[in-house]
Amino acid sequence: MRINHNIAALNTYRQLTANNTAVGKSLEKLSSGLRINRAGDDAAGLAISEKMRGQIRGLDMASKNSQDAISLIQTAEGALTETHAILQRMRELAVQAASDTNTDQDRANLQDELDQLISEIDRIGNTTQFNTKNLLDGSLGAAVTAAVKSEHTNKALKEGTNSIALTTLLTALTDSAGKSLGIVSGDRITISYFKNGELVTNTITVSDTSTLNDLTISDVTITVNSSGELVATAATGGFANAVNGLTLTVKDSNGNIKTPVSSALSSFVETRAAADLQAEGRATFHIGANTDQNIQLAISDMRALALGVNGLKISEREQANVAIKVIDAATQKVSAQRSALGAVQNRLEHTINNLGAASENLSAAESRIRDVDMAKEMMEYTKNSILTQAAQAMLAQANQQPQGVLQLLR
Repeated sequence: MRINHNIAALNTYRQLTANNTAVGKSLEKLSSGLRINRAGDDAAGLAISEKMRGQIRGLDMASKNSQDAISLIQTAEGALTETHAILQRMRELAVQAASDTNTDQDRANLQDELDQLISEIDRIGNTTQFNTKNLLDGSLGAAVTAAVKSEHTNKALKEGTNSIALTTLLTALTDSAGKSLGIVSGDRITISYFKNGELVTNTITVSDTSTLNDLTISDVTITVNSSGELVATAATGGFANAVNGLTLTVKDSNGNIKTPVSSALSSFVETRAAADLQAEGRATFHIGANTDQNIQLAISDMRALALGVNGLKISEREQANVAIKVIDAATQKVSAQRSALGAVQNRLEHTINNLGAASENLSAAESRIRDVDMAKEMMEYTKNSILTQAAQAMLAQANQQPQGVLQLLR
């Protein structure tokens, strides 16, 4: 028997200390709801959990970014809705002015309204903003390294059953079905278009030797592409030099309009829009939790000059006739832009759904690593609490053992 070292008491004290530590950890986990409260609880688990938390918070913010992007798109698209309505009214005015039932004064009155509508298109383009960012003035457009020439393609013409060439005689032209257009020597072809609001007209008289090459004039270059289609390209690039509403009107020697051939010759579709030199300005929406997970959106210039209706005139019948085609092209440009905006909006709605699902699944995974199982931990707490009480009782008993030495001293 020894009195300097009570081994039983030391052992019991060690067990009691361990049990008290275990109870403390259990209480900490139960009160915080976390299995990992410090790195010592699970060093690897903590590192994994923190990475997951970064991803989850990034996904949640990316979802918010996507919602803000939809708001931006809706703002731009809402403004273009009114631009569309204005263009429809402008077309009504042009169709009305193209009829000679109107006097010069009537057309002047129609021109006054048209001018105001054009000014409103510019105002919408210049003032539509989201969070002070201009949306429709071209500042969010893609980079243009050199001024682009407008280009128009006519697919309706053939030379009999063959593709056309610049050397094709005008009198030999047929429609796409191979039926003769009926152009004969002595007919006059008037080439009309708007350039920066001014109507330009040129007239040639058809001879037996006239070819498609004779249609080339100062502002328009006529070529034939590799598909055998007639292509009319503006001589100079940029919005102000664009050729808009290219119309070829054929009249016989008596001055009567030959409608079928005029329609075939005038069936040009804009295949490349004019553009001015511009720095990169596309909007970038960050829609992911990590670096470079983004999409870009370009919004073209939707003002009158870019649409080709700047300074448009309908105060004369010929002007109004060509203006109808100019406005149709402008309407198509707005429709194309609204369609692009709608496509991106639909995409972003799916993006938000995907981000929400990813955030939910990552949260569940992070919870399995970081959060405590309350039922299991309560079981551990109860066990450690009982062990602590038992150790306390045994420590009291162990402290009584050295007193047995006193029996030997009697």
